[in-house]
Amino acid sequence: MAFRSVFDLEAIKSEFENAGISTNFIPLIWKHVLRNPNCELDQVPSLPSAAYPLLVSKFKSSTSTLHSVVESIDNVTTKLLVKLQTRSFVEAVIMRYDTRLGKYAGKPRPGGQRATLCISSQVGCKMGCKFCATGSMGFKSNLSAGEIVEQLIHASCFSNIRNVVFMGMGEPLNNYASIVQAVQIMTGFPFNLSTRKITISTVGIVHAIKKLHSDLPNVNLAVSLHAPIHEIRCQIMPAARAFPLDKLMETLQVYQKNSKQKIFIEYIMLDGVNDEEWHAHQLGKLLETLRVVVNLIPFNPIGSLSHFRTSNELNVLKFQKILRGFYNIRTTVRKQMGQDISGACGQLVVNSSDKHSSGSSETVADIEDIRS
Repeated sequence: MAFRSVFDLEAIKSEFENAGISTNFIPLIWKHVLRNPNCELDQVPSLPSAAYPLLVSKFKSSTSTLHSVVESIDNVTTKLLVKLQTRSFVEAVIMRYDTRLGKYAGKPRPGGQRATLCISSQVGCKMGCKFCATGSMGFKSNLSAGEIVEQLIHASCFSNIRNVVFMGMGEPLNNYASIVQAVQIMTGFPFNLSTRKITISTVGIVHAIKKLHSDLPNVNLAVSLHAPIHEIRCQIMPAARAFPLDKLMETLQVYQKNSKQKIFIEYIMLDGVNDEEWHAHQLGKLLETLRVVVNLIPFNPIGSLSHFRTSNELNVLKFQKILRGFYNIRTTVRKQMGQDISGACGQLVVNSSDKHSSGSSETVADIEDIRS
């Protein structure tokens, strides 16, 4: 018999309501599990007697297990390989930052240590982006809300997670209901994450973006644009054919009008494909009526899966200078973390044979930095 995660909110609410048990006990169960990962649910104190046989027979504190942990040589990045009860695997990446080190925008940065968790929403991905290792897996399955939240539980054993970015395996908005439910759990008691510290990344699922703000107000939206022209997008992102660029831009205009929030634009720099000066001008014209932060992402090698090459540093800086100078668009360059453990952007992939798997540039590692 397959058990449900105790963090699958709709499932446990339904069972409690049918049994006449108050759903007010659910957050108290979560609080105990958060403090005691992998505990037996009959150990949760102060519940009605009818709750215990129901919990033990149908739910587990965690339906997934931490299969392996790999540390990067950078000493701040940790990749978690999580095994689901279906025997499939997903990956999550913890990235740690110390804001007291160095400067930001030329000024000392107050604060202290913080950690961001890059979380997966699907096993594999059906988008098939040609520069992304996860796309080579194809789509296997959606994660439940509980399986998504369990990644946060596993990661919390290593670091105090302050930010969550849905930039791991899968297209989050193709698993919309589970994402919404998982975020609602993460931002409620006992997790209490701020909605402003959660970012959902998408290739541009137009119909889902249209309802995202009403379902998850104040959550950050990041759009994987990667090209300023629809034809180029379709070449490197086959799924973009279903979401024409003009329709996507119209949707983002409405989203921003309703949300009053910046939109983060992710743009992977591919040598000779989308990194030339005229691409930068096209991108600037495309975005100049929106309030955005463009994050230029150096391409991460994925072995034999791709023929792409990383843009050289000079081209990246020229690209950034054009967007800033001509179009007054804030543009950052993502600092790479975890490349050596295949934990960087676009490198997350699981297969059966590998279970372990300068100048004036503003270089940014953490989502909090580009939000400010």
